[in-house]
Amino acid sequence: MRLRSLLVTVTAVVAASLVSSVPASASSTSLWHLTDLAAQRVAIADQVAAAKYGTPSPIDDPVREQAIYDSVAARAPQLGLDPAEAVRFFHAQIEANKLVQRGLYARWTAHPAEAPTTRPDLGQIRPVIDRLNTDLLTELAATTSLREARSCPVRQLVAAGFADVVHRFDGLHAQALAEATSATCTD
Repeated sequence: MRLRSLLVTVTAVVAASLVSSVPASASSTSLWHLTDLAAQRVAIADQVAAAKYGTPSPIDDPVREQAIYDSVAARAPQLGLDPAEAVRFFHAQIEANKLVQRGLYARWTAHPAEAPTTRPDLGQIRPVIDRLNTDLLTELAATTSLREARSCPVRQLVAAGFADVVHRFDGLHAQALAEATSATCTD
C-alpha cells in the first residue's frame, strides 16, 4: 500500500507539472475532465451518507440505481456510446459512492463524535448527482478514442493521481476514486 501511495504522489506531481504546461485547448488529449467529474461524484457521497446515516434509508437503493442505468443506456446511443459500456462505467460510479458511504458509516459508528450533526436533504443532493451523471456521460463520449487507446491505463493513473491531490482525498476517497475510474478504459 505504501508503494501505491508513493506512486500516486509521484504521478500527481508529474501530472501537475504536465497539466500546468498544457494549454486548455489541449484538454481533449487527457482524461482529466472525466476523472475530475468522477472525483466530484465521489466527494458528494459524503453528503449522501450524512443524509442517510441514522435513518431507515439504506445505502443500497436498487430502484434509484436501476433508474440511472436505464437512463444511461437510453441516452448512450445518441452520444455514440455502447449502452453496455456506459452502464458498466456508471456501475463503477455507484459502487464508488457506496464504498464511501459504507466507510463513513463505519467511521461514524466507531467514533460517534465525528458523526454528522445535521442531515442534508437528499432532494437537494440528487439533482447535483444527476447533473454530474449527465456531464460524466457527455465526457465519456468525448473521450472515446482516449479510452480505447493502449495508453488509456497510464493516462487514467496520471489523472486519478492528480485528482487525489487536487481534491485532497483521504484513503477512503482515493480508494473510491480508483473504483469509480476502474471502468474508464475499454477492454
